[in-house]
Amino acid sequence: MMNGRNTLVTGATGHLGANLVRRLLADGDQIRVLVRAGHDHSSLDGLDVERVTADLCDSASVENAVKGCSHVYHCAALVSTIDGNAAHRRKIFETNVLGTRYLLESALLHGVEKVVVSGSLSAIGYDGDKPSHEDISFYPFERQLPYGFTKHLTVHEMLRAHAAGLNVVVATSCAIIGPHDYVPSRMGQVLVDFAHGKLRAYIPGGFEFVSTHDIVQGHVLAMQKGQSGQNYIISTTYASVDELMGIFRDVTGMPLPKYRLPPMLMAGLAEIADKTWFRVFPNLPRRFTPAAVRLLRMQRRADHSKAKRELGYQPTELAQAVKDAYGHFVQRGVIKPVV
Repeated sequence: MMNGRNTLVTGATGHLGANLVRRLLADGDQIRVLVRAGHDHSSLDGLDVERVTADLCDSASVENAVKGCSHVYHCAALVSTIDGNAAHRRKIFETNVLGTRYLLESALLHGVEKVVVSGSLSAIGYDGDKPSHEDISFYPFERQLPYGFTKHLTVHEMLRAHAAGLNVVVATSCAIIGPHDYVPSRMGQVLVDFAHGKLRAYIPGGFEFVSTHDIVQGHVLAMQKGQSGQNYIISTTYASVDELMGIFRDVTGMPLPKYRLPPMLMAGLAEIADKTWFRVFPNLPRRFTPAAVRLLRMQRRADHSKAKRELGYQPTELAQAVKDAYGHFVQRGVIKPVV
């Protein structure tokens, strides 16, 4: 049954967007998705959605996608864990910052009732061992990735639109784990490699994770109850890498990786690689970047009490998210389970 809401979802083929679209369809929304020409849209196959081809860097095509919609979830972003070259940084800025500006301006122009923008924990301030919360300011003079800078500026675009009269909130995500991970994501690829015995080493540390169920629920609650101009951190729990590897072992039936690498050693090697081999190939994807090692060593935690208090958000379990992710990879034939 339809609820009468015409909802636009950007980033619908990504990990968050793919799960959000399925939840909104189940809730009865009429869904329009913004897709890019020349990209794989197979994750949308079989879904009753309207596809509109647009480029976030083109304001006219963004306006065309927004027009006629009453609600918008802006999940699209160019995610990167590398510094890259000047062209790479420019693309991140144009996609994440200007793309958000074009979308919010179009929403205001065409009378959209409410917009939820997906944020990133990388754009939230960090104060030593204290859990990060929405009121800790982003400190720009620490070593930050271009992605983190652009997601910080995305929040400013939200505040700019709020000041202009748009009803808009930010739902901030942590590291996502769960099903419908079609690309797959960095964490999804780690799980695939673990299940196939290809993850031979890991670096201890930790991070704040969020299940796809929880981040989707957080976005829906932000749309229903979030106050305009506010940011809400949505997380499931903090987990050390050792704990995460233990969950992977229990779910997949595979043994733990053989090597547990010293974080300081890997930080040094990642820096050397970044200044030598990857100086020649600055945009080449890689698992252990200086930023990735640094994030694990920070063992950063997040405080989602504001979302619980103001939205009624309740987190689920990380282990269940890993089970769901594994099950969906097996169903699609991405993972061949242990016999």
